[in-house]
Amino acid sequence: MKHAMTHKYFTFLLAILIFSVNVLIAKQTDGEKKKVFKMDIKSDIDPRSNRYTQLAFEEAERINADYVIIEMDTYGGAVDDADDIRTRVLNFEKPVYVFINKDAASAGALISIACDSIYMTEGATIGAATVVTGEGVAAPDKYQSYMRKKMRATAEATGRDPLIAEAMVDERIVIDSVIQDGKVITFSTLEAIQYKYCEAQVNDIEEILARTGITNYEMVYYEESATETIISFFLNPFVSSILILMIMGGLYFELQTPGVGFPILAAIIGLTLYLTPYYLNGLAENWEVALFFIGVVLIALEIFVIPGFGVAGISGLILIIGSLILVTLNNDLLDFSFVKADEILITSAATLAGVLGGIIAIFIGAPKLANSRFFDKVALTHTMDKESGYTSNFKKISLKGKRGVAFTILRPSGKVLIDDEIYDAFARSNYIEKDAIIEVISEEGTSLKVKEVQENV
Repeated sequence: MKHAMTHKYFTFLLAILIFSVNVLIAKQTDGEKKKVFKMDIKSDIDPRSNRYTQLAFEEAERINADYVIIEMDTYGGAVDDADDIRTRVLNFEKPVYVFINKDAASAGALISIACDSIYMTEGATIGAATVVTGEGVAAPDKYQSYMRKKMRATAEATGRDPLIAEAMVDERIVIDSVIQDGKVITFSTLEAIQYKYCEAQVNDIEEILARTGITNYEMVYYEESATETIISFFLNPFVSSILILMIMGGLYFELQTPGVGFPILAAIIGLTLYLTPYYLNGLAENWEVALFFIGVVLIALEIFVIPGFGVAGISGLILIIGSLILVTLNNDLLDFSFVKADEILITSAATLAGVLGGIIAIFIGAPKLANSRFFDKVALTHTMDKESGYTSNFKKISLKGKRGVAFTILRPSGKVLIDDEIYDAFARSNYIEKDAIIEVISEEGTSLKVKEVQENV
């Protein structure tokens, strides 16, 4: 009897212990909030939105988000950038939902179909994924074929009807009871629900979470960092034109006062602030940046090596201006088919305004700089002439009439060899080949003025 009572007593205690453990586990589970990460796509799909989503998904992974919700309202954009975002969505290991708050057209439709679940607000639309050029007309069939395959593959990956996805691109596809020949598919919210391209009509994100049974959650809104905000600031065409002014003015004043350092530093800072944001956003390609530096080299050759201002100088200026325009446009090796005409116009106007402003600044600022106290400190402004007792001729004997050979090419400046001594010289004509016989015509400062002769030394 006593043994039976003891057995019942321990059974009762064990039951209480198990119950207590279950309660603690339940409370702990209830206390762990799910992390819901929200980002927005509410602009054209381009390198900027591409980079935005890249950083957003990296942040979602960093905080170990349980769900990602994209609130979308876009008419589309660049196919290559949309494909990058689509791939990012498909590869994300946690569920990704899209809330179409009015429009998911073209590239927006491709991204939406990549999501695990699609929710739409009343009056929203999805579809119309035909690829168009910058002028708004349908692109050649090779682009349409690429988009059709991407739409089909994406629909297959997320369990949606692939033929409907293709019909959003190609008006030639006929689907009985869905679409007739001659029109691409664009679904309203109710139509999208009917053909399983939308889970439900909702009013807001909270309703999405309620429908999916997510009640105990923490909402994390993605916001661009201060660095990204600064980058966006420098992408403004007005700011870009000011940076171009800094670049052009800095290069000019450095050539006028070589060795000072401040003008070239200003040009380098302006160039860095101009190129870096576009490079980070995927707009500036390496070859476009290279064009700028090739242009600088050509202008330097024109100034320091080739006399006058001819083909090299003009070509260099064209390359510099062209590269500054190209880095801001989403072209594909000079293919502007998908770049809007107004973007080209605005970018070109901003760039030319910066160049023109730089030229005006040079004409207005150069005289003032020459008369400033700062210029007196960094540049030699006094003339040291013979009347004041100055001389630049350090030769002990006159070399006038002496003959020698061109130690380097003279075009027109270079070096000559006379009596086993090397001297700085410049040609009376524009060009003298290396090893040609020369004769000293006169001595001017520390250089010799020479001419080419035909006789042997």
